[in-house]
Amino acid sequence: MSKPLVVVFARAARYGAVKSRLARDLGELETLRFYRTTLARILRTIGTDPRWQTTIAVTPDAAVGARDHLTCAMHVKAQGGGDLGARMVRALREAGTSPAVIIGSDIPDITPARISAAFQALGRAPFALGPAVDGGYWLIGARHPERMARDALAGIRWSSAHTRADTVSALGPNNVAILPFELEDIDDVEAYRRWRARGASR
Repeated sequence: MSKPLVVVFARAARYGAVKSRLARDLGELETLRFYRTTLARILRTIGTDPRWQTTIAVTPDAAVGARDHLTCAMHVKAQGGGDLGARMVRALREAGTSPAVIIGSDIPDITPARISAAFQALGRAPFALGPAVDGGYWLIGARHPERMARDALAGIRWSSAHTRADTVSALGPNNVAILPFELEDIDDVEAYRRWRARGASR
């Protein structure tokens, strides 16, 4: 078996194309700066850890060849079509027999220790979720990703307070390990200010 896989889900870091809710109040330029800085930090810290392989899955698909915002040498692939659930299942299944996790690119508090904890959790359960403050999750992982049904995440109410609960229900409550730390997606200016107040550099 090859190393476990971390897939970073990212959006092409272009002006006017990232974090629309945050940009409404923070401004497009500062939002782009935040997104690029956060993505770069995740790739630098998570992407260079020797305990796992890291790849980047980008949207839109055409951004695969535009590497100007990805200052790294790791593999970049397209997320492909479908809703978020279909794209995540596809990315997990591509890991084959190796345990795999997907993380977002807009959560500054992701650390290698938390990724390691997720892989440890997959030793206890078929799936793992890293809970987010808003009712969603910042990480989803599978111990045997090749066994996931292609419609495993169909019918999830994405970007809502029900996202995590829907996902646990879809995967089976007894099959999911919930990580013991709750992180926050920086989706709006209030979350951005809380992050800044925490130190903005962890």
